Amino acid sequence: MLARAAENLYWMARYLERAENTARLINSTTHVLLDLPHGASFGWANLVEIAGLDSLFKKNYPQADEQAIMRFLIEDTDNPSSILSCVQYARENTRTLREVLPAEMWERINSLYLYVRENAAIACRSRRDRYMVLNNIIEQRHAIIGLVSGTMAHDIAYQIIKLGRNVERADMTTRILDLNSAVQFPEDSVLHETLMERVWMSTLNSLSAYQTYRRLVSMRVRRSDVIKFLLHDMRFPRSVEHCLSEIENCLRVLPRSNQLIHIPTQLRHDLAQRSTENLSVAELHLYLDRLQADFGVVHTALTQHYFHAYSDGDNPDKKSQTEIEFTK
Repeated sequence: MLARAAENLYWMARYLERAENTARLINSTTHVLLDLPHGASFGWANLVEIAGLDSLFKKNYPQADEQAIMRFLIEDTDNPSSILSCVQYARENTRTLREVLPAEMWERINSLYLYVRENAAIACRSRRDRYMVLNNIIEQRHAIIGLVSGTMAHDIAYQIIKLGRNVERADMTTRILDLNSAVQFPEDSVLHETLMERVWMSTLNSLSAYQTYRRLVSMRVRRSDVIKFLLHDMRFPRSVEHCLSEIENCLRVLPRSNQLIHIPTQLRHDLAQRSTENLSVAELHLYLDRLQADFGVVHTALTQHYFHAYSDGDNPDKKSQTEIEFTK
């Protein structure tokens, strides 16, 4: 496989995962805000900050109200991480990869793009419409992943897709966790404990993890248990540790990975050794920020080692980026 094709596969997977998780992030925020009492410290501005898009948002929008933030995150093509932008980029990458993807893949992703393009403005109109549209996006994304897993040869191209999906998924799981951990209620509220439980239930629901948590961990939803579950539980495919394990497994299959595999292995080891039992809100935020920076290191290493290992001007005797092949 050519390095350029591998990079397109990697980013196709990341864009689709980002579109789905942005939809999950928005739904999670909506659920939390519906339950907040007077005096709670949380708002829509927290959403773009957790997503790491606050600087770009402030350049284009004078006010951080719900409608502006929804336009920015769902339909604004000037935002490369909006749902519409991500699906559009995934569609463009897929269009050049038909020879290595299942025949129906292009049709499914093109259909998703057309749906998002036609319904993005509707999703920004009301919370009810938004919930319906975002859930449909998540469901269509699941159908695409099911098609990949069930019909695609589990070769190098498939491993590249898994790699991109799990790098993005690990990052977004920490962001969803960070978002809801930032909610603060007045300590003197008689409903403080109940409200906190609702927030963490929302966190689990946003990752389709609530029933799994109750079956594997506890019927009671507690902050420390939820954080541990979403960071460490290898049985849940959206936990950070599980994603890192999947990245390791992909690298074991890929050629020339000896120089890379120690990065996710060390990160997973450090994660397993770190206790989050008694972390304050500020300490948890800093820890999740460091994890996100570590995922950036993983991404940079992959990019430099596989996708941009050479450029035309580096050495005339070496192949260009578009000619480097993934061969055993």
